[in-house]
Amino acid sequence: MHESPLAQRLRAQLPGIPAHDVERFAAALGVAEPYVAPPVPDGVPAGTLAAARHRSRDVYPGVERGYALYVPQQYRGDADAALMVFQDGQRYLGPEANAARVLDLLIAQGEMPVTLALFVEPGETGPGLPVYGGDDNRSIEYDAQGEHYVRFLLEELLPEALAGYRVATKPALRAIAGISSGGHCAFNAAWERPDVFGKVMSHCGSFVDIRGGDAWPGRIRREAARPLRVFLQSGAHDLDILYGNWLLANRAMAAALAYRGYDAMLEVGEGGHSLRHGGALLADSLRWLWR
Repeated sequence: MHESPLAQRLRAQLPGIPAHDVERFAAALGVAEPYVAPPVPDGVPAGTLAAARHRSRDVYPGVERGYALYVPQQYRGDADAALMVFQDGQRYLGPEANAARVLDLLIAQGEMPVTLALFVEPGETGPGLPVYGGDDNRSIEYDAQGEHYVRFLLEELLPEALAGYRVATKPALRAIAGISSGGHCAFNAAWERPDVFGKVMSHCGSFVDIRGGDAWPGRIRREAARPLRVFLQSGAHDLDILYGNWLLANRAMAAALAYRGYDAMLEVGEGGHSLRHGGALLADSLRWLWR
């Protein structure tokens, strides 16, 4: 059987991927989607982006990653800024979402507070995914439950990246976001430390059977409610592979959050496993998250 170029790349990147999943995964990544991130009008003042590198000391010893810190033009250093952390940060900075310019627009319009944003990459070396394999640390960091990743942020990365800046400590002024496993990571970090992050944004979140992520709907229903505001997004053609069905998983998350009375919403579009729908909605979903 002839495989698509995308399927061939998946086999190369994920050597353990089951044959049944290759074309299914490729199809979810390659859906033709009717979504485009809207342009930001000319004249909106642009913030700065400064790229840097980090090497973990304690939580993921020796693992390196890149990150970029966004500082809006309106930041003066005479008052605390809000904070937003994006996992898989380069995806959000790319054309699917154009997140830095969206932040420029919403801050300029007063629809978000003056906000510093940290666009973080996953660790570059590690064991990859269960079963599928790979060679990065993304799954260890993003798919795992527990406090490890949020500890990494709070004890290692944020103090380094935000040194010299005034940043609010109130959870209502701190948000965390991500796509796919990064969406799971964002929710897990806020669940573990709702005293630090009060807002969550997840695009095509991996609330499926990768390192226990499918347990969240039951945990949300049973465990003490956290003071969180949660935005979820998925697509009609999102992943349906060995680990589970992403759309069903996000619907189960939304139902559990509604059951417990969380301030939460789920947007379902016609897309697959990508950031195109979430990027097209980014300005409106950030308005909702920060209202």
